[in-house]
Amino acid sequence: MSGENILSLPGADQFASFDEDFGQRFLVTVDTEEEFDWDAPMGRTSHSLGAVPRLREFQAFCETRDVVPLYLIDYPIATSPEAIQILKPAAEDGRAEIGLHLHPWVSPPFNEELSDYNSYAGNLTQEQEREKFNQLRDVIEENFGVRPTIYRAGRYGAGPHTAAVLQDAGFLIDSSVRTAFDYSNSGGGPDFHSHPVKPYWIDQGRSLLELPVTTVFWGPLRTLGPRLFPLARFAARLPGLLARTGLLERIPLTPEGVTANEAIRAIDIAIDDCVPVLVFSFHSPSLAPGHTPYVKSDADLERFYAWWNEVFDYLEKRGIAPTTVGETAESVSLA
Repeated sequence: MSGENILSLPGADQFASFDEDFGQRFLVTVDTEEEFDWDAPMGRTSHSLGAVPRLREFQAFCETRDVVPLYLIDYPIATSPEAIQILKPAAEDGRAEIGLHLHPWVSPPFNEELSDYNSYAGNLTQEQEREKFNQLRDVIEENFGVRPTIYRAGRYGAGPHTAAVLQDAGFLIDSSVRTAFDYSNSGGGPDFHSHPVKPYWIDQGRSLLELPVTTVFWGPLRTLGPRLFPLARFAARLPGLLARTGLLERIPLTPEGVTANEAIRAIDIAIDDCVPVLVFSFHSPSLAPGHTPYVKSDADLERFYAWWNEVFDYLEKRGIAPTTVGETAESVSLA
């Protein structure tokens, strides 16, 4: 049934509306996780937490810009004393929010086969997905003193049972959909290439909101983006060719692999398309040099923060204010 499954496309009557005074806002989300080799096989213990101290710097930076970041945290972060020391006071004071981010391969109980396919939580059995989800939720609540209400699957790996798991746990929002991306050729991940960028209700009862990670298409062929980009399965060079010719470019709202100028173009499109919540995202290991392909040096890290300053300045210029998960949930209309 359309809309009862996060992988399903919503019907026309499922798009969410917001209170008139909400306008258009933006949300900064951080996939807060351990560092690991993105090109190596998944491992239970082959990771580190070297970037965790840099969360303090990013939190302080956001506070100077009156932005309340959302930290979607996974099990190694949820059990890290240093992460708890940094993020718990900020969450308690309303300077940050905490959500849940499930990496199955490092999140107990470990009763599934370790494989690329099973690294997408939605590919597990419903019982396995639920057990890992609930155990992580309980650890977050115990260690951070907050009960999260928003979820993003690691690797965006939502599945056919994810919505039921979230609803049974009383979650209000899912943010696992990365609009315009297809992970089906990456070890059996989900395909979101046709999913909309605007928030919508996953279920007909309007109890679970999908808040997609914002991606837009730019260029003369942008309306054809959802049809052209899937062809990359058969022609891997097609997206690069389209971008170089200026005909079509896919731009996610992230500092990872996207320039500030590109992000600003995407912001303009999202505003023109009346997207109510612009959802920015990045991975926390990018806060320290050497853990991701996007921040390899101190100079890269300086550019990372310069990116945010430029983007925040432009959002302010366009009249797009920051929001929070709480404010978003309160402002969505159930009518």
